[in-house]
This record gives sequence, structure tokens and C-alpha cells, in this order.
Amino acid sequence: MARSTSAVAAAALLLLVALAAVPRREAALTCGNVVMFLSPCIPYARGTTAEPSEACCSGVRGLNEAAKTTPDRQTACNCIKSTIFSLPGIKPAVVSGVPSKCGVSVPYPISTSIDCSKSGGVIKIEYVD
Repeated sequence: MARSTSAVAAAALLLLVALAAVPRREAALTCGNVVMFLSPCIPYARGTTAEPSEACCSGVRGLNEAAKTTPDRQTACNCIKSTIFSLPGIKPAVVSGVPSKCGVSVPYPISTSIDCSKSGGVIKIEYVD
């Protein structure tokens, strides 16, 4: 009896490990999270400050850490397009330059016309030291 209980426990443990290894398909990152990360960048994106603040750059790096999966990066991309770019006074050309001003590398331009559903339109930010 003890042997069959151990076998069931081992099988259950293997099942849990296997389920934990399955990649998630839904984004854990929300648009609210993206806005929270990037809200310190709004004064710079409106042109009211000459340089992005340290809080802005910290938010850009934080978003990079939070957006690891493709769904998360697509969420970030869509949120930037629908929310950040729609704020009054936001200058799209300034927004697209924020990553480089913060020492963060983006493989393609951030713009209002980017297609977030395509692989090339998935925002992937890498910190450049």
C-alpha cells in the first residue's frame, strides 16, 4: 500500500512539474502595468523636460523586466499605441526616442503605426549598459 501511495505521489509531482513548465499563452502584464511603468516618462514625452527623468528610465527598464513573453510584449506594444500615444500633448517622435535616451536598445522604431501582432511589431527592450 505504501508503495502505491508513493507512486501516486510521484506521478502527481511529475504532473505538477510538467504543468508548471507549459508556457503561458495569456499576458500577465496589463495595460495598467505598462502605464504605471511609463507614467514618469509623460513630462518628457510632452516636451516639458529636456531629458527623461531617472524614474522614467527606471520604468523603461522595469517594463523590460516585466515583459518577457510574446503576449506580454504585445500587450505593452498595444498599450503604448492605444494609451500612451493618445494622451494629450504626447509627441510620438519623442516617445520613440525614450528607450535610446535611457540606454535601452529597441530593434525597431516605436511608432503609432507599428503592428503589434506581427513578430517585428513586438516590443522587446534590452538594456544597454
